[in-house]
Amino acid sequence: MPRIPDETVSFKIERDGEEKIKKILQSVYQALEEKGYNPINQLVGYMISGDPAYITSHNDARNLICKIDRDEILEVILKNYFFILPLTNKFGLC
Repeated sequence: MPRIPDETVSFKIERDGEEKIKKILQSVYQALEEKGYNPINQLVGYMISGDPAYITSHNDARNLICKIDRDEILEVILKNYFFILPLTNKFGLC
């Protein structure tokens, strides 16, 4: 049975810039919308499976998203979610 460490292991990613990842996600989202797909569902499918077939090749979206690791995408999504969450609570949007 594996031993559980006494201290939390730190996970830090500093590969691609956050702005580059945001731009790629925006481009992929737009390409999926233009082709009539539900962008959220398609991106979730890609994030869970790693299968780029969930992403359209329209406007080079599939190639773009394959340039960044899924863990980097997840980090940017979580950072932005937890940044926006306090703002939505502050203004009663949640």
